[in-house]
Amino acid sequence: MICKKIFSSVASMIKVLILTLVLTNSNSDENITKKLSYDQGILSLMYHRFNENEYPSTNVKMEIFKKQIQTIKKNQYAFINPDEFTKEFSNVKNDKKILITIDDGFQSFYEIAWPYLKRNKIPFILFISTEPVGKNGYMNWSQIKEIEKESFAFIGNHSHKHDYFIDHNYDYFKEDINKSIEIFKKKIGYNPEFFSYPFGEYSLKHKEFIKTKFQFAFGQNSGVIDLNKDKFEIPRFPINEKYGDIERFKFLINLLPLEYDDVSIKDNLILPKNNPPNLTIKFFEGQKNLDKINCFSDEGKGWEKTDLTLIKNKLIVKFRDKFKFRRGRINCSMKDDEVWRWFGLQFSIKQT
Repeated sequence: MICKKIFSSVASMIKVLILTLVLTNSNSDENITKKLSYDQGILSLMYHRFNENEYPSTNVKMEIFKKQIQTIKKNQYAFINPDEFTKEFSNVKNDKKILITIDDGFQSFYEIAWPYLKRNKIPFILFISTEPVGKNGYMNWSQIKEIEKESFAFIGNHSHKHDYFIDHNYDYFKEDINKSIEIFKKKIGYNPEFFSYPFGEYSLKHKEFIKTKFQFAFGQNSGVIDLNKDKFEIPRFPINEKYGDIERFKFLINLLPLEYDDVSIKDNLILPKNNPPNLTIKFFEGQKNLDKINCFSDEGKGWEKTDLTLIKNKLIVKFRDKFKFRRGRINCSMKDDEVWRWFGLQFSIKQT
């Protein structure tokens, strides 16, 4: 097993040297040749609270969670250990795998879900924001370290204050992330290799900074992870009381990636002057059934079918209106013979 403490002093020095080389060739990640792989993908699920029924938008009932885990097992999908994620990410995955992630480190996770996951040795990433640790309703460092000791349990960085960072200046964001890194190194001996953006909100500038500190970063856009996905915009499906019923869950875990080559929007932060944005999605030459793609987006008054124009392998998206809420989304699906493929994008909307 790869040691979790990859950000020891020696490893950190090596990483700085690598990053220096990478940054001298701007957009090096973007210059990697992508290809249509028919990757079965890794489907990541995002949870928060357990049996906290007063918070339905972030809660899941434990009895439902257990049924979801059993549904995954009945479908014979393997849970991927985060330790294997680096190798698996860039390879074609011939079998679908499931990644469990939990955000925020609420006490209800430790008391209710953790004993079940530990007993069944189900791998997961627990994303922790360092500022609320030990406060009312949150886990403390002793509990976090107890979990971190298990080979199947990984800790991720979720910032320090878990703030709405697009509402602040860039220096505020950097100071917050650096503060969280400092605390992680002090409390558990290293900075985690995984990061998740609070609320899934970030700008291109935020993302470029995160690249210098972490190996992977997770958003809150829905989709299935394939080898063409951006390592710093990894999709996850949120699971809660509203979107966690078993029938929907069965549909989700059977989804495959809807692979694409490129998207025209490079900065997910949408400013008033370019709201709504112009979006073109470039697929691969020879990719079949593109004419069957349907998308829904939540600009204007809410979720409606999106206006699409397909020209060869390019999908031109025309949004109906401005995005009103601070987060905007578009989700696209395609029936590909006997399977469904899916991808989603989330934008951070700068309010006027």
